[in-house]
Amino acid sequence: MGSPAFAVPSLDALLSLCEVAAVFTQPDRPAGRGRRLQSPPVKVRAQALGLPVHQPASLRKDPTALPTLELLAPDIIVVVAYGLLLPPAILDLPRHGAINVHASLLPRWRGAAPVAHAILAGDAETGATIMLMEAGLDTGPILGQRALVLPEDARCGEVTATLADMGAQLLADILPLWLAGNLPPRPQDDGLATYAPQLTKADGLLHWDQDAESNLRRVRAMDPWPGAYATWSRGRIKVLDGAIGPQGPVGLSPGTVWKNKDVDDPLVACAEGSLRLSRVQTEGGRPMSGSDLLRGHPEFIGQRLN
Repeated sequence: MGSPAFAVPSLDALLSLCEVAAVFTQPDRPAGRGRRLQSPPVKVRAQALGLPVHQPASLRKDPTALPTLELLAPDIIVVVAYGLLLPPAILDLPRHGAINVHASLLPRWRGAAPVAHAILAGDAETGATIMLMEAGLDTGPILGQRALVLPEDARCGEVTATLADMGAQLLADILPLWLAGNLPPRPQDDGLATYAPQLTKADGLLHWDQDAESNLRRVRAMDPWPGAYATWSRGRIKVLDGAIGPQGPVGLSPGTVWKNKDVDDPLVACAEGSLRLSRVQTEGGRPMSGSDLLRGHPEFIGQRLN
């Protein structure tokens, strides 16, 4: 059971270990400017492999979901970024339970967007966890973990792709041990739990009343979606990449765009330090360097970004 690209390596790993009776993934949904129906990456991969695919909109409300799974009689269910809740009747169905591949070192960052929140918080490391699922949100006992050191310039999309492969390898290592009864689960320490709720477009808004480092982490944590942004007199501007810039002139209000003679790109004053806008994109425009933005819009200097 999985939906995004993150889950594809785990599907491939399963095929090398056992028979995959069926694949459950989210329904096709409209995407892009043309709003054409787009299949989840897991469905695309499953169809290429000739696997049966099921796409219920809800495992709780679809009357065919549980009967279908009962007919399949799975020994185990592997869940990887599926996006739908599994009701107790489904969790209890397989004799070896349901296990989940999660992109964090649980109990840190339970929830839908663990990689983005780890980067946003400035964590030194993250990783992959395989846990035995239960009714709570990512609360089940841990079967195995593998850590990944986060570089200072970590971006959410790149880290997610790395963890997809790491989680698949961890699954390949752990699943045979679990099925053989040679892997005792380890309870999570709920006192150490933190939560990573699903991102919204509002999470991309930069906060100039915070320090420059926090804003730079937001730029990288929100890549590729929803993207970091601010607004100015010509509308929204996306900040695709940046760096820590020098401290601005005394008395400069946070959010004010200024120019330093030693830096080609525009700088935005923050509560502490400034954010250098290295790569940006205006509404309806193409990605460009910050210096190219200034050449086309010299009035950008002195703007107060919101």
